[in-house]
Amino acid sequence: MRLHDTAIHSILAALLVGLSALDSTAVLAQPTDPGPRGGNPGAGAPIANLTPDQARFFATALAQFTEVEGVSLPSPGNGGLGPTFNGIACAMCHSQPAIGGTSPRMNPQVAVASLNGASNTLPFFVTSTGPVREARFKYFYSSPAEGQSNFFGFKSGGPLNLDAPDGSVHDLFTIAERSDAPPGCTATVLPQPDFNQAQADNNLALRIPTPVFGLGLIETISDATILKSFEATAVSRAALGIRGSPNRSGNDGTITRFGWKAQNKSGLLFAGEAYNVEMGITNELFPNERGFGGVPPPAACLGNLVPEDETNFLPISATTDTSNVPSDIEDFSIFMRFLDQPAPACTISGPASNCATAIQDGLAQFKAAGCALCHTRSMRTDASDFTVNPPGLSNVQANLFSDLLLHHMGDGLNDGITQGAAGPDQFRTAPLWGIGQRLFFLHDGRTSDLLAAIEAHASRGSEANGVIQEFNRLTETQQQDLLIFLRSL
Repeated sequence: MRLHDTAIHSILAALLVGLSALDSTAVLAQPTDPGPRGGNPGAGAPIANLTPDQARFFATALAQFTEVEGVSLPSPGNGGLGPTFNGIACAMCHSQPAIGGTSPRMNPQVAVASLNGASNTLPFFVTSTGPVREARFKYFYSSPAEGQSNFFGFKSGGPLNLDAPDGSVHDLFTIAERSDAPPGCTATVLPQPDFNQAQADNNLALRIPTPVFGLGLIETISDATILKSFEATAVSRAALGIRGSPNRSGNDGTITRFGWKAQNKSGLLFAGEAYNVEMGITNELFPNERGFGGVPPPAACLGNLVPEDETNFLPISATTDTSNVPSDIEDFSIFMRFLDQPAPACTISGPASNCATAIQDGLAQFKAAGCALCHTRSMRTDASDFTVNPPGLSNVQANLFSDLLLHHMGDGLNDGITQGAAGPDQFRTAPLWGIGQRLFFLHDGRTSDLLAAIEAHASRGSEANGVIQEFNRLTETQQQDLLIFLRSL
C-alpha cells in the first residue's frame, strides 16, 4: 500500500528544486513520486559549439518545428494539413518541459478538434489534462471487397479480420468542414474512425509522443557501441532473465533506434513519417496521400499538389538566406539533430558532484535493483561529419539511460502492434534523460505516477520481472531515494 499524502508530496517536490537540502531522512511515508521537478528545464537548447551557419539553420528549423499548419498549401512555403491528422504543429505535441519534449500539461488536441469550424468529435481517450495521443488499430475490419468499408477500412458493425494485422495510425481528426478545406469535404465523405467500436473490440492501441532531445547524439552512437555495451552485461542480465535484441532496418540491416518500438532508423525518416502520419502532409520521403486498408483518401478532400512539402528551389544570391532552402522535414531533422541532451538537476559524479545524499543513494539503488541493465546510463558517440567545432556531436557522452534495444514487457504492456522486428509486447528501452520533468509515462500515457510506471513493468512474460522483484526488496527509504534520483534527471 502506498500513502499518497499531499503534504509529503509537496514537500518532496519543493525539496527537489533545492537539491542540496534533500536527504532520505526527510522521507517518512511509503515511497511516493515527488512529481515533476521545478527549476530550469535544462532542455531545449542546441548542442555546444555550433558554427554560425549551423546556428542559423537551427534557428530556422526551430521556427518550422513550431509553425502551425493549415489545409491550403501556402505560396510560397510548405505545408498542407490533412485530410486526416492528429496535430497541427510539431511543437504542439513536443513541448514539455521545452520545445522538443513530450506532452504538455494541457492537451492542445482538445482545441484542435473544432479549429476553423471542423466537425470533429473528441475521442473518449483525449482529455484536457491528459496526454497527447495517437491511435492505432491492431487489425483491419472487413476489407472493401467484403462489404461497405469506408475510407478507414472500417465496416460499421462488421467483424475484425484477424488474418489482416493493421498496426497503422488512424488519425483522430479530419479536415471535414474546416473553413480552409475544399468545399466538398464533409463529415459524410470523410468520417472519423469509430474509436468506441475499436475499444469495444479490443482493437485500439494508444501512443504518446516521445521526446526528441539528444536525437543527434543517439544517431551518432554506432551499432558496435550499442552491441558492445549490451554484451558487457550479459552475465548480470541472464541472472535476472533479461534478454533484449535490436530492431533492424529492413533495408540495410543496421540497428534502428527511434520511436516506442525503435522502428525508425534516422531523424530524417522519423520526421518524414511524423509529418505524413501525424499531420497528413506529404513530403519527399512519403510523397503519397495516406489511406487505410487499401482505400485511398476521398478526392473531395484533396486540393494540393504532392508532395506538399519539398526542397525550396530558391535562387541563390548574396542576399538569399540559404537556411530557407531545406524542406520542412530536413528542417525538423536539423532541429532534432542539433538539440542537446537534457541536463540533470545536479552533477552526480566527478569533481563537480553536487547532488544530495538521497540522489546519490537513489543511483546506487537504481543499479542494485538491475534497472541500469536496460536503462544503460551512457554511451559515447562516434565521430560525426556534422561536427566542425569539437565536441559538437563527436565523442560525446550521451547520458541517455537506455540500451536502445527491444525487450519483451509482457502481457501488461502488450499493445498488439508489430513494427519491424518488434513484436506486440516488445518496446525499446525508453531513454530516461529528462524524466524529472515528464508528466506522462509508458507508451500509452496511462499514468502520471512514476512509481506506478515502474510497477507496470511487472507482468506475465516481462523481462523486467526479476528487476521488479529486486526493487520490491529495497527498503521504503531506498525506493524513495530511487524515485528522487529519477526525478533529478
